[in-house]
Amino acid sequence: MKAPVCPNCGEQEATKSGIVKGRQRYKCKSCSYHYTVSRLGKKIDNYYVTKALQLYLEGLSYREIERILGVSHVSVMNWVRQHKVKRPYKPSYHPTYRILTHAELLRFYQDPSNLKGAGMVITELGDKYMLIRWERFRD
Repeated sequence: MKAPVCPNCGEQEATKSGIVKGRQRYKCKSCSYHYTVSRLGKKIDNYYVTKALQLYLEGLSYREIERILGVSHVSVMNWVRQHKVKRPYKPSYHPTYRILTHAELLRFYQDPSNLKGAGMVITELGDKYMLIRWERFRD
């Protein structure tokens, strides 16, 4: 395996020089600079980022999005901040959501009483569907 490129001089000639915090350390043969290879980290698929931002715009809280997608609420908060997403403020409505299979969704639509209300959005969530409904707060 070749050594990684030196961040100081750009040369690829280096020798192994121990292990620091579980990561391989290298010493550049050209400039004697010591460096470690940066960790790649856990990359989350853009599908989850997009879904999290959609759900946030629909009015769900960070913790609700965490429970639905299985992604940390802190990650969702960072994505909202990173993409500068602002959701509209509607204090008289609150969202409720349900995860349904295709058959359950068809049964849901067959009942006309389910189609009344303030608003509804259906979004695909993997092999299932998420139904988000807004209802007025009852004071």
